[in-house]
Amino acid sequence: MKLAVIWSAEGRDEKGVPVRDPGSITYSAAIESVAQGYFQAEESAFASRVNREAERRGYDQVPSQVVLGDGAVWIWNLAEEYFSSATHIVDLYHAKGTVSEATKAIFPTNNDLSQQWGKLRRDELEAGEIDTVIKAFQRHAEECDQARICVEYLKKNRIRLQYPIFSKQGMSTSSGIVEAGCKLVVGTRLKRAGMHWSVKGANAIIALRCCKLSGRFEDFWERRAG
Repeated sequence: MKLAVIWSAEGRDEKGVPVRDPGSITYSAAIESVAQGYFQAEESAFASRVNREAERRGYDQVPSQVVLGDGAVWIWNLAEEYFSSATHIVDLYHAKGTVSEATKAIFPTNNDLSQQWGKLRRDELEAGEIDTVIKAFQRHAEECDQARICVEYLKKNRIRLQYPIFSKQGMSTSSGIVEAGCKLVVGTRLKRAGMHWSVKGANAIIALRCCKLSGRFEDFWERRAG
C-alpha cells in the first residue's frame, strides 16, 4: 500500500516550526506499483493520481513547495518527474533511523558505545554535517555492510539532508503526518482482527476512506449519481 498526503502549513510556532493548517489534509492511497511509469509508455496510476490531487489543491500556485519522504528510490523518482520545482527533503527521523541501524551493526556487542557513538552521528546529521557523518561510517565500511549501505544512502540523499537550511527557510523536516496517515487511513480499516482482502477490494475501500477523511465523501457519491 502506498500513501500520499497533501497539506498546507502557512503558520509557524514559537520555534519557527511549520504548523499544519486545520482541515488542509487530503489523502491518496492504493496498492499499486509506480514502476509502470518508468518502464512502460504510460504513467503509473498511483503517480497520476497523486499529480491530479496536487493540481486540484493548487500545488503549483503556492510560493514554497516541499516533497517529504523516506529514502525509497520510487518516491524521489516520482518527485523528480512530477514535482521537480519543489524542495525535496528526506524525513529527519527516517534518516536518523538509518544511522542508528548502521551504528548497531558496527557495535553489536557494546550497547553503551553504540548509543554514544550513534548519538554523535545523529546530532551531526541534524546539524547538516553530512561529510563528517560519512567519514565516520566510511571507517567501518569495509568490515560492515550496513555501514557501507549507510554511506551510500547519505551520499545519494545529500541534497535532501540539509536540515539547518530547511529549518531556516521554515520548512517541515518531519513526515510524521504520513506515518500517522498509514495508521488512520489504512491500518484502522484494513488491519482489524480476522480481516482478509483481495487487492481489488482493499483498493476500493481505501478509495472510499481517502475520500471520507479528505472531506470529499459527498462529492464522491455525487459524481457517481450523475
